[in-house]
Amino acid sequence: MTDLDPTTYMPRADLLAERVILVTGAGSGIGRALALTLAAHGATVALCGRSLKKLERVYDEIVAAGHPQPALLPLDLENALASHYDALAEAVDKEFGRLDGLVHNAAILGTRAPIAHFDVPTWCRVLQVNLTAEFALTQVCLPLLEKSVDASMVFTTSSVGQVGRAYWGAYAVSKFGVEGLAQVLAHEYEGNDALRVNLVNPGATRTDMRALAFPAEDSTRLKTPAEITATYLYLLGPDSRGVSGQRFDCQP
Repeated sequence: MTDLDPTTYMPRADLLAERVILVTGAGSGIGRALALTLAAHGATVALCGRSLKKLERVYDEIVAAGHPQPALLPLDLENALASHYDALAEAVDKEFGRLDGLVHNAAILGTRAPIAHFDVPTWCRVLQVNLTAEFALTQVCLPLLEKSVDASMVFTTSSVGQVGRAYWGAYAVSKFGVEGLAQVLAHEYEGNDALRVNLVNPGATRTDMRALAFPAEDSTRLKTPAEITATYLYLLGPDSRGVSGQRFDCQP
């Protein structure tokens, strides 16, 4: 484990220059904030998400700010077929020839309900988007990450992905699965200094998903997505080389 505290990491302006990083869920919330921040530090960001309109808005913000031109990669993780994942990987390979970073950020909450009454279709939908899609995207992107001399894969997790809590149902189970997937990958690439795999827990953040989970909460007391990106920057940049198989919290 690194002695550095990633939550207070102060990246240099050109930290991610010449790096190509794919971010899922890039149209809103943490994904949007992360895409903007990565671009501001020199990365060419491949914007992946379900809503093309939302991705286009993020694209326009990045271009207007004078940062490297991003790429648009719309993908519906709930309904995507194998051919859609293959097409995405082929598009990245054709445009850039490699990936230097992959951030698994997209997720859905589903419903908060006891297991005894949890809706089966909702369960399947949450597991598909939050876990199975991450496996499928990882699999097609690994050859692209292996072409990089310094690649980083970051999985977004949750506190309920380590300790189960009542009524968190499919969401909690999906995050347990994400943590397992990341651990397996990190072990498989152990000793490979060119590809590291880590987990990030954003903590309580002012997002639409948080508002759904805690509708009575005062969101103004929460950190904004832009305020919790330091840990991601650290893990996606060269300063974290050699750090793999770890789990980081974005907030104390």
